[in-house]
Amino acid sequence: MLVLSRKPNESIIIDGRIHIRVLRVDSGDAVRIGVEAPLEIRVMRKEIYDEIMANNQAAASGSVDMAQIKAKKLKHLPQI
Repeated sequence: MLVLSRKPNESIIIDGRIHIRVLRVDSGDAVRIGVEAPLEIRVMRKEIYDEIMANNQAAASGSVDMAQIKAKKLKHLPQI
């Protein structure tokens, strides 16, 4: 793992195509970052990725409850 220190408005470039910029550092431990990447590269939070992988594995093993998956998906949608 490469560990870098960056200040707000500083950035890193990955493979010449992915641009990650530190937008803001809050007073706590939160860091707001921006990611610019080509549309064919999926960018998502790790917890969402892990949930998708778990759902895919459950579906492949035949032990999936579609009602539970739909309820989880609705929980992630923004409230109107």
